[in-house]
Amino acid sequence: MGLQIMKEFKKEELTKLFRPHDNSNGEDNGQITIIGGSELFHGAPILALKTASRIVDMVFFATPEKSVGMVAELIKSKLMSFIWIPWDDLSAYIEKSDAILIGPGFMRFGSEKTPESDRHFDNHNEGKTTREITEKLLKKFPLKKWVIDAGSLQTMDAEWIPENAIITPNKKEFETLFGAKFSTGLATEMAKKYKCIIVAKGPESYVTSADETVLIKGGNAGMTKGGTGDILAGLTVALLAKNEPFLSACAASYIEKAAADELYCGYQEDHGLQPVDELSSDMSSSLGKPRSSGRGGRHKKVGTNYNADDLADFIPEYFKMVLAD
Repeated sequence: MGLQIMKEFKKEELTKLFRPHDNSNGEDNGQITIIGGSELFHGAPILALKTASRIVDMVFFATPEKSVGMVAELIKSKLMSFIWIPWDDLSAYIEKSDAILIGPGFMRFGSEKTPESDRHFDNHNEGKTTREITEKLLKKFPLKKWVIDAGSLQTMDAEWIPENAIITPNKKEFETLFGAKFSTGLATEMAKKYKCIIVAKGPESYVTSADETVLIKGGNAGMTKGGTGDILAGLTVALLAKNEPFLSACAASYIEKAAADELYCGYQEDHGLQPVDELSSDMSSSLGKPRSSGRGGRHKKVGTNYNADDLADFIPEYFKMVLAD
């Protein structure tokens, strides 16, 4: 196995991302489907849906309920910027979508580290259902652009990974999926074997394809809070709708970390951007001053005292800021 030369992702590479044209029509800027959710973990798809809905034109959501059941009602009570689709119609929406995310909020086995041979399926029926759904859909639509996360990632076999799929494991999930502790060398080996992109999440994240590994720096201790992985998954699938997989994976990881750093202490000073008080008027209206309300208002630098909702709300502002720089 040849040694890969690792490089660090820089913000200038974000200019390669697709941007909506002024004369765009509906659906020109991407359609995605998100599959997941459960009564216990209904917050996870909300964060993924919220993040993705601010980037693409259309977001479809499906959870394994025959009609608008409890999970759908819980999610619809918190967010309206998506279209709930009946489970029986899922295949048609996967076909028409530019990219698909599977896994956020899906139930998993009692122990993420339980090997398949030791899993007592009768005692983990919900994890078994996740596993069956994941296998069926990945094998039925191997040519679609997939992001695989959370419950699906924790219950599946590596052999099911479709070519060019993006998987987003933390270090523990990486070990569960591939049977060995994370290293950049093993990530390269697995990316080559399965022809996929691996986003190994951590204080320093690594995005690995068969050809290269990119280091994503940034982030802070506030990102250990629950839900930041769901934001990353939603951001990744949204970018994947209109961009190549490797760029989408790198850019999503970078954007989330950079936005978190801006909430923490001010991204501009640390990364060579304009100070907040020198930003052009179209940005200064939304940056650098205390937030006037809990949703969609002005943000303030809060150290680690932010949650996943705060981060999801701020990402569009960061996106605008960095692309205008």
